[in-house]
Amino acid sequence: MSECTHDCSSCSQNCGERQQPQSFLEAPHPTTHVGKVIGVVSGKGGVGKSMVTSLLAVLANRAGYRSAVLDADITGPSIPKAFGLHVNAEGTEDGILPVVTPSGIKTMSINLLMENETDPVVWRGPVIAGAVKQFWTDVLWGDVDYMFVDMPPGTGDVPLTVFQSLPLDGIVIVTSPQELVSMIVAKAVKMAEMMNVPVLGIVENMSYFECPDCGKRHAIYGESKLDDIAAAHNIPLVARMPIDPKLAELADDGEIENVYGEWLDAFAAELMK
Repeated sequence: MSECTHDCSSCSQNCGERQQPQSFLEAPHPTTHVGKVIGVVSGKGGVGKSMVTSLLAVLANRAGYRSAVLDADITGPSIPKAFGLHVNAEGTEDGILPVVTPSGIKTMSINLLMENETDPVVWRGPVIAGAVKQFWTDVLWGDVDYMFVDMPPGTGDVPLTVFQSLPLDGIVIVTSPQELVSMIVAKAVKMAEMMNVPVLGIVENMSYFECPDCGKRHAIYGESKLDDIAAAHNIPLVARMPIDPKLAELADDGEIENVYGEWLDAFAAELMK
């Protein structure tokens, strides 16, 4: 008999130590029915991940679908501010009620549970991961066609919790044109591959600035190399979003639902299929 390597996936022996692959998927609340769950990730912070998450939810809502946003960025929540939500979520004996935006998008974020929205969340990783799970299991989401999960940057505890605990149908990677993105994107792609979650596309934010006077586009952060990176990983580059002061202003003012642009329209339409 060959020596046991404790790798049950490549072993034909039926020994007592054999273990079946364990699923960490959490069941949502019994009253919740979600059609598709799409994660929005980034390898580093400050690239506009929450902006893309919000806009995709807005586009799904405009297309007539019931959309929702689960803000899994516990230590840096920005979804409530983007939608102009400055209230506390309420609950019943059955669970927590999501806060609904003016256009009807259901949301849940740690900032909707804080007494003061500027109070920091000084928690260790396991506690943060537990809160994200509760946003999935204890919130009364009801019927949702598309749920977009705004993940924190990187490949740490919380992204891993989302990958393992939520039934992700795919992820969208948000990045920027800087030279170092090749390494950052590769890390995000490899994590998705390890977790067997498909990468639906890459969005390049802050890709260019369009002069309001002459209409010429300027690559403020240098010429993008994302086409080569996307091709290397066989992932579609689905959108390039500009540096747009008006877009940033609307998000800062809590009026993300009043943003109109064609940057993500084609990709959103493809997702809705």
